[in-house]
Amino acid sequence: MARITDVKTTIWEWVGPVAPMPPHFCTTASDLVADVTGSIAGFRFLGWLVVEITCDDGTVGIGNAALAPHATKATIDTYLKPLLIGTDPLDSEYIWQSMYRRTLPFGRKGIGMTAISAVDLAVWDLKGKLLGQPVFKLLGGRTKSRIPVYASRLYSQPLDTLYTEAKAYAEQGFPAVKLRFGWGPKDGPAGIAKNVDLVRTTREAVGPDVDIMADCYMGWTLEYARRMLRAVAPFNLRWVEEPVIADDLHGYAELKAMGLVAISGGEHEYTLYGFRQALDLKSYDIVQFDVNRVGGVTAAKKIADLCEAHDVVVIPHAGQMHNYHVTMSTYAGPIAEYFPKVPVEVGNELFWYIFDGEPIAENGSIDLADDRPGFGLTLKTPDQNFKLTA
Repeated sequence: MARITDVKTTIWEWVGPVAPMPPHFCTTASDLVADVTGSIAGFRFLGWLVVEITCDDGTVGIGNAALAPHATKATIDTYLKPLLIGTDPLDSEYIWQSMYRRTLPFGRKGIGMTAISAVDLAVWDLKGKLLGQPVFKLLGGRTKSRIPVYASRLYSQPLDTLYTEAKAYAEQGFPAVKLRFGWGPKDGPAGIAKNVDLVRTTREAVGPDVDIMADCYMGWTLEYARRMLRAVAPFNLRWVEEPVIADDLHGYAELKAMGLVAISGGEHEYTLYGFRQALDLKSYDIVQFDVNRVGGVTAAKKIADLCEAHDVVVIPHAGQMHNYHVTMSTYAGPIAEYFPKVPVEVGNELFWYIFDGEPIAENGSIDLADDRPGFGLTLKTPDQNFKLTA
């Protein structure tokens, strides 16, 4: 019986070149209190936390978190590590419940749950390695031969470059693309027209047979979202993502009930209980939790099953291996997000620079290996572009 002997946390902070981001790059929840709308600079993720859990036989499981790495590291080192030493990683449910219930006063959502998620990923990676199986096999196995993925890289930009980039993704075989809206309530009717131009240009670039999704990143008010949904409905969007702040579940439900465009959300929701409430309120057409935020694989599997029972589609935020393994193992997940490897700009793409083993899309889909235990990831040797803090 394996036992956990050590928990190591390391912040990988990108100190290399960062691509510039112009105003109106993407709306965010801070737009209502910011001087410049559409500036996502404050939401960059240029530091990632890596968790390595070691067993007494030398096996190491790897987890990660992309939110608030310094605070997440402190939470793990101070509160979670003492709960893990000496436990059996195969007892993942017990470990999760122990972390959750012993940190309830401060750990239910946000940083506390992000820390639990990062540890839970490392525990599941350990389980897979100890049992010689990929994580998706432990979750029920393969439900599809390959996972279709959508190219998630289009930001608010000049219409000519937007057209060129969107068309290139369609020609590469991606069945869908996602863009970001650049204008919100402070920009008035002119901003609405500019947002519509983004959608129209993307539709012209990819044609009628490629799905288009559009992300607001919580940058709109409910009233503005109503106006925007009416404006973009003619372009047959597959969904509009996070139109209002994550806590406004009733607002999501109202927009969903309009029936104009499917509404997605959940990237910033947490645990089975949070999604039970959201589903009870009929807030989402599409659930988009991120496994390294929502509570790890332990929580994500339960949420995916709950969504299946409600006939609600699950398309996790961000792709990446921790999300791909859940998607592969559930019939509720028909497609996954995919961040192409590009020069570092927002931070979503940092996983390409930290890990080896991420699948590369071919003709709009990815596959997971049946013979790579755990998540199938290894850590790269850090170069001069990273500053590591242990």
